[in-house]
Amino acid sequence: MALKINPELTAATLAGRVRRVFDLSASKIADLEKRWDPRRGSPVFTIQGEYTSRGWTEWTQGFQYGSALLQYDATGDAQFLEIGRGGTRRVMARHVSHMGVHDHGFNNISTYGNLWRLMREGRTPPNEQENDFLELALKVSGAVQAARWSDAEKGDGYIYSFNGPHSLFVDTVRSLRSLAVAHQLGHALMGERDRRISLLERLLTHARTTARYNLFYGEGRDSYDVPGRTSHESIFNCNDGSFRCPSSQQGYSPFSTWTRGLAWAILGFSEQLEFLCSIKDGLPVAEQEVVSAHLEPFLRAARVTADFYVKNSCHDGIPAWDTGAPGLVMLGDYLDRRSDPCNPHEPVDSSAAAIAAQGFLRLGAHMDRIGMPEVSVMYRQAGLTVAETLFSDPYLSADPSHQGLIVHSVYHRPNGWDHVHAGQAVPNGESSMWGDYHARELALMILRESEGKSWPRFFGPAAADCRFLPG
Repeated sequence: MALKINPELTAATLAGRVRRVFDLSASKIADLEKRWDPRRGSPVFTIQGEYTSRGWTEWTQGFQYGSALLQYDATGDAQFLEIGRGGTRRVMARHVSHMGVHDHGFNNISTYGNLWRLMREGRTPPNEQENDFLELALKVSGAVQAARWSDAEKGDGYIYSFNGPHSLFVDTVRSLRSLAVAHQLGHALMGERDRRISLLERLLTHARTTARYNLFYGEGRDSYDVPGRTSHESIFNCNDGSFRCPSSQQGYSPFSTWTRGLAWAILGFSEQLEFLCSIKDGLPVAEQEVVSAHLEPFLRAARVTADFYVKNSCHDGIPAWDTGAPGLVMLGDYLDRRSDPCNPHEPVDSSAAAIAAQGFLRLGAHMDRIGMPEVSVMYRQAGLTVAETLFSDPYLSADPSHQGLIVHSVYHRPNGWDHVHAGQAVPNGESSMWGDYHARELALMILRESEGKSWPRFFGPAAADCRFLPG
């Protein structure tokens, strides 16, 4: 295996590192709040250490205010609760009703969802009016997300990306959280002639379609069918719903693996397993059977992508931005050593590592829950190993003049959007809003566990037999 898993790590041994993460994080959130003008749109990634916007879609503003809420969760510092709450009230409403994106689970679960979670956990005072406001936003967000729907062959279907009705992005499997919460709140999408459309059914169908077409299992689907490989995008014929080909917007090619898309799959499927386990026993019998039928393929999807990540990252758990990037051949056996973000040939992507590490922890928890403790330990320790790397030099930014928390993130390498410093040949040294947010989510999980507390979850209370307190 390329990733050298450290079997000795625990949440307790990493507690000092994650506290330092939040110490550094505080000033960076406060500085961005002070300097950022919302009229510029959403902060996306840094250029020479300063956050900037970039037109694509508005998918990162929730990470800005969600980061403040995670900071409050970790430290109890009320100024960050006010930053997160105030930003959500001022600017996030348009994201709730945004018909043009597939990113509701990013923007709205990170803001409205975190506020709802904090109140449920007793971290903020109960307030019926605020709770109603949050739940209404979450219901509408889930329904709007689910309305971006294309039917596919074999009874499949998907929430289509901002590219249009032909396009299924692997990213969206993590954004399904918006449908999950809205369903749990008793909501449904209403269609023509008052047709009631189940948000749970759309969640399951989308995830199943993603697992079938965006993931590979080594079964000879094409010449590049390597187990665990993912394609960023799947293209469908909108006339008959037939699958046509893999594609990629942000990766190098349809036949290589963009590692942030891989990370979205690891975390998205692992988190949905946690959610479905939690709600299954409370569903009507017919729905229980439908959910149960999806657990095995979703577990297969989570494991095959997690195993591929382990084999295709450097010893310290940081991957190249794409496994097929052409400059990698110049690096020789780069997987047999620690990552080098300043190499002259291809960038790494620390944001992929931040996303994947949380996925490893949640997948490990699920494996323990279903009675596979040895496999559970492997995934869990993989997640902790990646976290140890991210929360250390050269990835954790202690520079007070740099607004980013985790550096060496990549946004859109094919389009050339990432900043290349003078004297460098490839992008490095910069941060992304999603990388910083997911690093904070990861740090919060580890911090809570080190204090004997349960991990945060985006959804409501679980059935008693599905509760899991790691460690």
